[in-house]
Amino acid sequence: MTLITLLLVLAWERLFKLGEHWQLDHRFEIVFRRGRAASLPKTLAILVLWMALIWGILRLVHGAFFGIPSLLLWVVICLLCIGAGITRKHYRAYLKSARQGDMHACSAMAEELTLIHGLPVNCSEGMRLRELQNALIWINFRFYLAPLFWFVVCGPYGPVALAGYAVMRGYQTWLARHATPLKRSQSNVDYILHILDWIPVRLAGVAYALIGHGEKALPAWFASLGDIHTSQYQVLTRLAQFSLARDPHLDQVQTPRAAVTMARKVTIIILIVVALLTIYGTLV
Repeated sequence: MTLITLLLVLAWERLFKLGEHWQLDHRFEIVFRRGRAASLPKTLAILVLWMALIWGILRLVHGAFFGIPSLLLWVVICLLCIGAGITRKHYRAYLKSARQGDMHACSAMAEELTLIHGLPVNCSEGMRLRELQNALIWINFRFYLAPLFWFVVCGPYGPVALAGYAVMRGYQTWLARHATPLKRSQSNVDYILHILDWIPVRLAGVAYALIGHGEKALPAWFASLGDIHTSQYQVLTRLAQFSLARDPHLDQVQTPRAAVTMARKVTIIILIVVALLTIYGTLV
């Protein structure tokens, strides 16, 4: 059921998910706003209660009507948790502004795309565009690759793990947009996601390393296996840049497009691997 669900969800997401309607991050904003304090207990409470709710609903419909309600519930959960949604609209708005030469709108969309890690100040245009590439690589990881990982590896509990990951991702995004850096630090959501992203980043890093300069990227990937301190964002984007650096761009449109094209290739590779593992019975 895993592969069928993924194919249905990705097809729907590609065709129709262009806004916030099917975005869990948006639906949970009312929960994130409750209470002024940010703390580890609050973050864990959001995570545990949400996962327990999803698990309870799945248990309730398990085995009913030949499994059709379970399949539909899996699809709905995946639609809410997988896919960039509004972020893709921001990306398209950025490209449109860049083509039209509207630098003000272009900068605004670039800031939105780099919300989590930000853009460096007082830097060259090349460095700014490289950081934009990194942000797009990370968006693809956070909204596609990492959710796919947790959904696939957890088997029958995949929707529960996926829902938990998505709510932490949404909380981090909400804090980055609406809260101070201190409040975000007090929530410990960055630390929780650092742990959750460790294995998915290394697996995605293999794909980036093999697509690009393997002779340079693979040693860096092996070095990352023993690195528990460097942020997962830096690990993944460093590996991706080995591939992107082959064709350096200094163009407002072509530079981000190169990153998105590379990210799509990696996503397709991982989907093919999942399909093959499912066909050969390794995955359910």
